[in-house]
Amino acid sequence: MAKKSKSPVAIGPIDELIHTIRGARVMLDRDLAKIYGVPTFRFNEAIKRNRHRFSADFMFQLTREEFDSLRSQIAMSKPHNSSQFAMSSGKHQGAAYRPYAFTEHGALQAANAELVFTSPESRARTINLLLSTISS
Repeated sequence: MAKKSKSPVAIGPIDELIHTIRGARVMLDRDLAKIYGVPTFRFNEAIKRNRHRFSADFMFQLTREEFDSLRSQIAMSKPHNSSQFAMSSGKHQGAAYRPYAFTEHGALQAANAELVFTSPESRARTINLLLSTISS
């Protein structure tokens, strides 16, 4: 019996998940994983297995300074925010974990490459969602 994929999770306005880093509009790995309905570590495992599909124009890893700055901006803009990103536990504050940022093309490549989906309906729904928000 084929394993059913999780439907993308309702996460609220996507615009709040888009950040400008290095002059590009990007979404972080954890936000894309949440949209795709998979744990962040599984999403990143799939990306690493298929790294050859992602050029530097599609994704990059944040520097420690970029990550600290972004975390600070999010925490200050949303005092009620209790997300893992704004209120990171100790395991995510060390130098070992720096999130990946995906441009519009990188987010779509993750969906098109079937990295995290098994359901064509789920993939199509997410691609349409990303196209309508990241491009605007």
